[in-house]
This record gives sequence, C-alpha cells and structure tokens, in this order.
Amino acid sequence: MKKWQALLLIAFILLVGIVFIFESSTSPTVSFFPLDPESTVEYASTSLTLLSEEGTNKYEVDWKVASASDKIMYLRQDVSLLFDNGRLRGVRSKWQQNTKNIQVEEKVRGEDSRHFQSISFHHGENHYSDEAIRSIQKMSFDELYVIDSPTTPIASFKTPANAYESKWKELLDRTSRQQLLFHWHELVNYFHIDLENYISLPLVDMYKYENQALPQMSQEETNNLIGRLWEGLYKNYIIPAMDPPNNKLNSFIPLILIDKEGEHLLVIFEFNGKKEQLIQRIPSSASNSAKY
Repeated sequence: MKKWQALLLIAFILLVGIVFIFESSTSPTVSFFPLDPESTVEYASTSLTLLSEEGTNKYEVDWKVASASDKIMYLRQDVSLLFDNGRLRGVRSKWQQNTKNIQVEEKVRGEDSRHFQSISFHHGENHYSDEAIRSIQKMSFDELYVIDSPTTPIASFKTPANAYESKWKELLDRTSRQQLLFHWHELVNYFHIDLENYISLPLVDMYKYENQALPQMSQEETNNLIGRLWEGLYKNYIIPAMDPPNNKLNSFIPLILIDKEGEHLLVIFEFNGKKEQLIQRIPSSASNSAKY
C-alpha cells in the first residue's frame, strides 16, 4: 500500500512540474488597451555593445533590453527584434506579472562587417477595480556598426567619429539598403500596392515617432497606431519568429505603409519564403477597435 502511495505522490509531483513548465513558458499576447494617463514606462533601453573577439573574423555582441514602469503592474512585457544587415537575426520576448522591471540580455556571435539594429517595444497592463484595463507603452532602439577589416583589429561605433568610420557606415548602409529595396519591391509588386498612396517606413524607424506625430495625425492618434501595430506584429510576426521551422530565421525588416488618407496601414514582410500582408484599420482617436 505504501508503495502505491509513494508512486502516486511521485506522479503528482511530476504532473505539477510539467504544468509549471508549460505555464511558465507560455507567453501572453501583447494586447493594446486605451493608454493609461496615470501611469507610464519611466525607463526603457535597448543597447548593442561589442564585447570581444573570438578568433579570426569572429566576435561577440551584447544585446540588452531593459525597462521599468512607474509602479508594479499586473503585467509587464518587453519584446525586441534584432536585425543584422537588414535580416532578422533574433527575437526576444519576456513577460512577468506583478512587477515593474523587465530585463533581457543575450550575447550574439557575429563575423564580417555588420550593421546591427534592434528595436524594442516595452508594454504593460494596469487592471483596475472597475474591471477597466489600461496600457502603457514605449519604444527604444539602438544600432551598432562592427568593422571587421583584414588590415585592422575588429572595431565598432554607433556614430562615425572619423572619415574611416564614415566610409564604412556609407558602405554598410548602401549594401543593406540595396538589398532591402529589392526585397520590398518584390513584396509591393506581389501585393499590387501603389506606393503613391502610402507613407513608407521600415519597422526599425518607428521609434522616431515615440514623441513625434506621424504626418496628418495627432500624437494621441500616433500612439494608438503604434500600440495596435505592435499588437498585430506580435501575433503575426513575432510569435512565428520565436519558433521557426528548424530554428531558422529567414526574414528582412518589415515595411510599414501608412495610408495617406489615414484610413489604414499595411505591414508587408516575408518569413521563411512566405509573403505576408497585414492590414490594420486606423480608427479615430475616440475609437479603440482595430482589425488585422
């Protein structure tokens, strides 16, 4: 009898452990709610730093994301995308309940000269006693140019400090831009999009509108658009990228196309050979609904 009781106890412990692992690894969806006027993300940062060389033509980059809200919140979540010469290199998402601080750090190996770019979305939810849910949000961005020349030691910079670095920046920017323009042109043709009707922005440039309104929009409308944009990206781009087939990431920086009439926006991208187009209606600032 005691033997059976011991076996049942072990089975129960294993079951609890399996459930705990499952629940801990399940990520909530980034959901946009009306922005909370009484709460904010006090600190948000994305940083890329060259750490060290790892033999010939190899090095390591520190990718760090951190944020803090003004108070402990029901849910805090940070999502970050890392691009390498325009290609998706990594996706990280971390969430935690009943906290104000989030921090993610990873070391990324690289080789050859590269232009690394990372954009992050820092999000939180306040749940109030009247069952109202309010959001807080902020974006952050960083970039790093790594020079791997056979004639000089591996070096890095964010802003060129001399003519040598300026030439490398121009070269890496031009190479990435040509590749991205070719890729985006294929997507635009595939979906039969007339670019004359849209304002086009690479996803990595969206952080510039953190405190600057998009054309023909108020800051409130811009903030709402950004929140809904990341909600759609999380469901349709970030989640698939966190669990790609065979652990491969084959994608470029998504292109955001904002309708000049202010009625909708498009997000076009390709992921592992499949072309995708997200369509989001842009509601007025008085409305909280959006469709993808």
